[in-house]
Amino acid sequence: MKKFDNFISNLKILARAGEQDRENPFVMSGILSQFSLQFELGWKVLKRLSEYEGMSEGMGSPRGVIKAAYQYLDFMDEDVWLSMLKDRNDTAHLYDGASARALTDRIIVQYIPEFQRMQRAIEERYGGELADL
Repeated sequence: MKKFDNFISNLKILARAGEQDRENPFVMSGILSQFSLQFELGWKVLKRLSEYEGMSEGMGSPRGVIKAAYQYLDFMDEDVWLSMLKDRNDTAHLYDGASARALTDRIIVQYIPEFQRMQRAIEERYGGELADL
């Protein structure tokens, strides 16, 4: 599945965020941008997997997809994904360095591990079926 391949490729980049100089505003901005992209790829993968599992209700918005996917995909942490959604939406309104640093810390400590867990769980659950999605 092309969406999942893109998810994995971007995650490899985002996963390096903890190694970067987060005091540099340019680096911090890059981490936030990569997170936003990763979230977009993630919820779209969840949407496709939910459709594959036969779910089609409430699939128009990221929140609807997260809620629906949580019912069928046991590897999801709904609270973390809803928190990611809120943070992704709030990135356009980050005006101070302290808020941006707090978000980059959440990305590194909480969100990247959730994306990595999702990747492993999808690979284990679907294996070779992904090529057909």
